[in-house]
Amino acid sequence: MRIGLITDTHQPSDQPTLWDEVHMAFAGVDLILHGGDIVLPRVLDWLSDIAPVLAARGNNDHGWDDPRVRDTQWLEVDGYKLAMTHIMRREDRPIGELRDRYLGGEHADIIVTGDTHRERLDYREGVLQVNSGSPTLPRHLSTRLGTVGLLEVGLRKLEARIVRLGHTEGRPNPGVEYSFTPETGVVCLG
Repeated sequence: MRIGLITDTHQPSDQPTLWDEVHMAFAGVDLILHGGDIVLPRVLDWLSDIAPVLAARGNNDHGWDDPRVRDTQWLEVDGYKLAMTHIMRREDRPIGELRDRYLGGEHADIIVTGDTHRERLDYREGVLQVNSGSPTLPRHLSTRLGTVGLLEVGLRKLEARIVRLGHTEGRPNPGVEYSFTPETGVVCLG
């Protein structure tokens, strides 16, 4: 299964749709997971034109409800247990502490988060952690191209990647690309 990961879109009201680069990065995905701070519910509709969408509720997602959104999403994907929640501050704390505080003590093989607007890909204590950053407001800078993530899960297969979407004219993308496979571990691609 190929999964697109996106978070912290904070879709500006003056921007009518998501960047075309998001659509290109997610071409061929089977599912899209939005890690919260959607802000405008129509973002989920735009994404659902690409693939089915599930989302975690972010701290800026208030005043509206959508059946695709939960505080924490739990999925079983080809034998891997995936949990997605918007906030998990500080992501570098011990996995057991994060699990107890944010996941009700439940184990997850893959944890997907958002909130920080900073891309993160880490594999530790047997858990893959992915924060895809923000495609529209990377590192809380002005509106510009940022990053998304791709996750491939299958029987005996677990791969993840953070993808930089390109640069906006006059506003460089500060994002960093990463890749993970069990054979290589996490590799910074620059």
